[in-house]
This record gives sequence, structure tokens and C-alpha cells, in this order.
Amino acid sequence: MAFSFNFTIQAETGELPGEEQTFEKENGHSTRTEEHGSAPKQPKEAKEHGAPRDPAALLANAVPETLSIGALPPLRHLNEFVFEQTAPEREDDEAILSQTIGQHSDLISGVYEGGLKVWECTYDLLDYLEQEGETFSGKRVLDLGCGAGLLGLLALKRGASRVHFQDYNSTVIEQLTVPNVLLNCDYDDDDDDDSDEEKDGKHGSPPSKKRALDLAPPPDMARCRFFSGDWTSFLPLLLSEKPPPKYDMILTSETIYNTSYYKALHDVFEQLLANNGVVYLSTKSHYFGVGGGLHLFETFVVQRNVLEVKRLKDIETGLQRHVVSLRFKKS
Repeated sequence: MAFSFNFTIQAETGELPGEEQTFEKENGHSTRTEEHGSAPKQPKEAKEHGAPRDPAALLANAVPETLSIGALPPLRHLNEFVFEQTAPEREDDEAILSQTIGQHSDLISGVYEGGLKVWECTYDLLDYLEQEGETFSGKRVLDLGCGAGLLGLLALKRGASRVHFQDYNSTVIEQLTVPNVLLNCDYDDDDDDDSDEEKDGKHGSPPSKKRALDLAPPPDMARCRFFSGDWTSFLPLLLSEKPPPKYDMILTSETIYNTSYYKALHDVFEQLLANNGVVYLSTKSHYFGVGGGLHLFETFVVQRNVLEVKRLKDIETGLQRHVVSLRFKKS
């Protein structure tokens, strides 16, 4: 299948050099056309999504798969291929499902930012967290640019006190992230006479289809919140809360591909990270045809002089990839 990456990249004045450009990558070949004077896209307004009114409907026809990495608890998520094939049947007020299929595109800048796909660097960060033995116990965690939510799911299953999920698109949150959380929740059941089939839903495994039809949102959902929208509107939404949330850990993967997003991303880190908190970011060295990458982001962070970046792991297979941390600089 042919795929393309379509971006309008706008350099931050005084931050990163460059002019507004459009990049396309199709079948592995990059081309570039320049645009001058195009109006910036309006931010996608942020909003919070409540617990699903009918969780059974989200799971009734689910076709999940299980991701197992080392000693990590198994993470269940909707099968990507089946999700794509059933896209026309799903609710989609943003019409991103039809657009991504019609354009054979994983990214449509300002419309759809890739949340329906589990990107390669997500697995790198999961590997790193497994190697470090991170337990998340009692921590407040934000899965930023969550998509399928695998990073947040790990935190949820390993004892985080709260896990918040954020993605650009509301369709991603409602049709992918929330169902994946439901698939990984523990379901309370006080009936000791349940059959083996009915007990399938206990201890983090999803219930049988028959039992799922009668389930209310599980207790684990009370530790979760879900948000969609542009980071420039997501941040003020959270800052309007009294007190605003602060996160011990922010997990994010492949979110620095577009240099025009760096300011908004940095602002989220600066305003929402707890004083002793840490950001774990996994990324490619360079995003061909798009323009972003780790070196440019490190330069941006150094210029801001608020956070410090530490490289934690380099992956040399395929395109060079990295796992890094960001913490507040010590005064």
C-alpha cells in the first residue's frame, strides 16, 4: 500500500531556522514543494471525554491482540488491521477514518496526526521501561499523543494512581484508546459460583463477549481521564483546573516529527511536569520528508534553558532511534 506523510512545517520565529514548506513522502521517495503565505491552521479545540456510556458496545465486536515484552504485564489492544477494515462501521465525527483510508496516509497535518497507528518507537520505550523495571506505583502519569495508549496502559497495569490519555483526534480517543483501556481493566465480580467462562474477565483479562454485554465501566476507569485536541488548547484546559494536574511522569513517543509543534510540546512539559518529574520520550533521529528529529528538538530545548535532555538508549537497527529523558534543570 502506498503511504504519504503530508505536513506544513512552520519554523518558530527566533527558535529554529527555516521557511514554511510542504513535504511529501510516497513509496519511500521524498519530494518537497514550498508554500508561501498560507494561513496557519486553526488549533483543534481540546475537550475531555467521559467514561463510555455503553462500554459493552465498544467491546462487543472487538478483535484484540496481546503484546508481551519481557517481564511486562501483557497489554491487550485492538488489532490494527481489523480496526482499519471495520473503520466504515465506526462513529467518526471528524471523518478521519475515511480520509486516512482514502489517501492511504498515516499523517494528515492539522487533520489527523497518526494516532490510529502504533509507531515503532513506542515499542522502544516499552522495552526501556521493562529493562529499567519501572513499576509506576502511586505515580501520576500522562500518556501524551497516546494513540492506542500502550504506554498509559502499562502505567495503569503497574499501579499508577492516575493515568491521563491525550491524543490530537477525538475519534482516536473514543474508538481506539478507550476500548483498549477497557480491554486491560480488572472487572469486579463477587459471584463465587461463576463458571470458568464467566471468570475470563477477572485479573485483567477481558471478559467473554456474553459477560461484556452486561458490564458497566470497570473500577479502573476511575483512575483514567481522556482528552483530545491540539496541545495549544489542551494545556490551558488543564491549567484552568484548580489546582491544575501535575504529572510525575509524562510518556510520549514519536511526537517531535514536526518542528512547528515544538513550542506547544515544550510548554506542556514545562507547565504540567511535577518539580521532580520526568519525561520519557522515544523518537527517531530524523523524520525524512517531515523535517523534525532529535537533534533539532535538543537544540530547541537548550535554547529554552528550562529542561535538560539525557540520552538513555540508542537503537541502531533500521532507522536510528533513541529513548531520552527530560527533567527540570537544577538551579
